[in-house]
This record gives sequence, structure tokens and C-alpha cells, in this order.
Amino acid sequence: MLDNFPRGTICIEDLEIGMVRSLRKEVTDRDIELFAEVSTDRNPVHLDEAYAQETIFGGRIAHGMLTAGLISAVIGEQLPGHGTVYLGQTLKFMAPVRPGDMVYAEVKVVAIDHAKRRVTLETHCAVGDTVVLKGEAVVLAPSRKFD
Repeated sequence: MLDNFPRGTICIEDLEIGMVRSLRKEVTDRDIELFAEVSTDRNPVHLDEAYAQETIFGGRIAHGMLTAGLISAVIGEQLPGHGTVYLGQTLKFMAPVRPGDMVYAEVKVVAIDHAKRRVTLETHCAVGDTVVLKGEAVVLAPSRKFD
């Protein structure tokens, strides 16, 4: 993975509206195969090029949830980071991700509820200039007071 942000934790006391963290990752054939194995989703549109050629995608695509997992990686490793608990995530899949695509995943703080330790994050993934996934996450952020 390619990013320029350190791993770790940003406690809720240090979060600010507008903070952004991201990563870039090339989605490989191996990633797709491993995701199929772990998830048990062996839909041939992900694994069988001949089958996938006959679909609306015209070739193999990565699992949507594999792409969404990159959002989880940014949240769990960078913003807020270690100790964060996912409470919810909305996802809208806009375009397919194909083997070999470089995916850019970004998370941005849009609201903070200090009393409840809740943080709302705008999330999206893109391949080049094409947004392939967008949504919103709500997380329980770590706090120096309680953790």
C-alpha cells in the first residue's frame, strides 16, 4: 500500500473537521482470489475471465467489498486509527474495479460528537478520475480519557 500517513491512533480529542487520510493500492489477481476464498464469494464475474467477458462488465472485476475494505484500512490504521470501532457504513458502488487498477481510498472527518465519541466520515474510492465507491461511515473513536 502506498500512503504518506503514519499508522497509529488519532484520539477524538485531537480530531478536527476536514482531516483527511488516504491510501493507494493496486488490486491484484491474488487479492481477488484471496478475498473469494475468505468471503466464500466465488461469483465467476470475479474469477472466470471467459464468463465475465459475457457480462455487462466485459471482463473480470474485483469484489465491491474488497474495494470497500480499503476504506476500512484507512479508518482502522490512520483516521482515527487503532482502537476505532465501526458503527456503520453506507456504500454506493459507482463503477467497477478491475485487476491491475490502482485504487485511491480516502476518508474525511465531516462531524464529531465528542460527548458520544462518534465521528462521521465521508468515504470514497477512485481509480484515476473515476469515483468507484462513495459513502459515509460512523465510528466510535478512541479517547485518551477512556482507552
